[in-house]
Amino acid sequence: MVDWSQIETVLLDMDGTLLDLHFDNYFWLEHVPLRYAEKREMGLESAKDELFRRYKEIEGTIEWYCVDHWSRELDLDILQLKEEVHYLIAEHPHVRDFLAAVRGSGRRAVLVTNAHGKSLALKMRKTELGTYLDATLCAHDFGLPKESPEFWERLQEAEPFDPRRTLLVDDSLNVLRSAQQYGIHHLLAIHQPDTKNPPKDVEDFAAIYHFSELLPIP
Repeated sequence: MVDWSQIETVLLDMDGTLLDLHFDNYFWLEHVPLRYAEKREMGLESAKDELFRRYKEIEGTIEWYCVDHWSRELDLDILQLKEEVHYLIAEHPHVRDFLAAVRGSGRRAVLVTNAHGKSLALKMRKTELGTYLDATLCAHDFGLPKESPEFWERLQEAEPFDPRRTLLVDDSLNVLRSAQQYGIHHLLAIHQPDTKNPPKDVEDFAAIYHFSELLPIP
């Protein structure tokens, strides 16, 4: 699936890739609507209808991923609400083995996430995966989401990599297309980002269920 002789750098998404997307799906689709409905004394289904429409309006933008944006827009402490259900944060199987193998092989393992810095800090504190990574980079620091082809240019300035010798693993097909447009040669999707949902259609991209499929790394 991956010709490791051609890979120098491994870029890894966080939510849905290293971590189970169930936390984020439950948080935004269930927990936030519940707290929003309570605060406004409205029905849960009405709250969901309103919030899902507002989510959709800015989907794929940097604001969509921004804790501070939603805290302001919804008049809710989004980070505190994340803390309320932090016990749902979980790694996908074999993630640590994979990261250890990548670094042990002399390659660079870099987390590249659209998640807001406050969410990133919470998840790194919960999982302690930071010790397995060479660098952790947040799209908010570049002012663009990974869906934007220009994002990769800005990433290149902060974390130089050869697109022809770089592997990106990401559960978002839009992000993979963006990276492909930039020239990253080696791309992998995730079949089942949320373990509580069925596998997704990954279209023409190669994909894995678990990181054990990429082991051992020569």
